[in-house]
Amino acid sequence: MMLRILLIFLAFTHAAAAETLTAKRLIRAQTVLSADDIDTRPDGPETALTDPSEAIGREARITIYAGHPLRPEDLGPPTLVDRNQRVTLLYRSGALTISAEGRALARGGAGDEIRVMNTASKTTVVATISETGDAIVQPR
Repeated sequence: MMLRILLIFLAFTHAAAAETLTAKRLIRAQTVLSADDIDTRPDGPETALTDPSEAIGREARITIYAGHPLRPEDLGPPTLVDRNQRVTLLYRSGALTISAEGRALARGGAGDEIRVMNTASKTTVVATISETGDAIVQPR
């Protein structure tokens, strides 16, 4: 009898843990998700998100249809830099900081690596977008 109760308890605990996040409505690419965009479903793929804090405030990288599970690879940080936007290129090495004007060749959010063209030299570099929208070039 005790074993049956334990098995039932474990079954319900596992079912609650398996609840996945889904899109409540059509979410177009480049939309920042809010709590109103998210629904839950008791079943779903193991790769789907389960915690609303992992989705709220993130930007959809692709169009997500209503009822489809939210996966980590479909979401990213909100875009801070748009394609062709002017950005400040920063190179830091120790106490040395060099800044230049650049033009973003792709969209990106904080932490994303994108290509940026130095407008003075026409050289293309790979830079990481900072939380302030600057493009940081890492020393090699």
